[in-house]
Amino acid sequence: MLEDEFFQGSARVGGTDVSVLGTARQAEIGVDLALRMASVVLDTVRNHAGRPLLFLLDTQGQRLRRRDELLGLNGFMAHLAKCMEIARSRGHISLSVVYGEAVSGGYLTTGMMADACYALADAEIKVMNLPAMSRITKIPLERLEALAGQSPVFSPGVANYLRMGHLRSVWAGNYAACLASALDALQSMPVTERALDTRMRDGLARGGRSLAATVVARVLGHA
Repeated sequence: MLEDEFFQGSARVGGTDVSVLGTARQAEIGVDLALRMASVVLDTVRNHAGRPLLFLLDTQGQRLRRRDELLGLNGFMAHLAKCMEIARSRGHISLSVVYGEAVSGGYLTTGMMADACYALADAEIKVMNLPAMSRITKIPLERLEALAGQSPVFSPGVANYLRMGHLRSVWAGNYAACLASALDALQSMPVTERALDTRMRDGLARGGRSLAATVVARVLGHA
């Protein structure tokens, strides 16, 4: 069912029923959309025990409107994140697929909350474009462009997010087969392994985040 920029429904993937929810048309994630997504998550927990959650995403980020900010958009996004954690604690697997665009806070509390994140090869993921980053940080654009050439942390794009360890893989070709394989891999994992956040480790192995895991280990060693 598609309503405006939000859709929900169910699908059968490799013999498993899946709850599907997502955004379309480069949706802005505001208070209303965050609540609608949270309600689908909670409905799945209440009425479909153990059913996996699949997020399909195309979002330009959080809605930068006075109404949403005055209502406390961060709280609504946190509510969605908490609902995802409730689902996880009740045994619901979750995965997200970026098929269009994924930007900033609109992606942070939707796709990034999943157990595993994927993207299509022609999708686009970014936190902020370099000109905007330059305006906010006061770092010259030329310097940021040079840094982007050296490190994926400063660079948009699916390939860079794969290198940083955020994405498990990038999909091309038979998307149905990719989805079935990803779901099967998650279902086959022990719960303790599925709960691990491997992004720092994967980023280090892929050469995209050379210091994050090392710094965290050093900090924990002095705790």
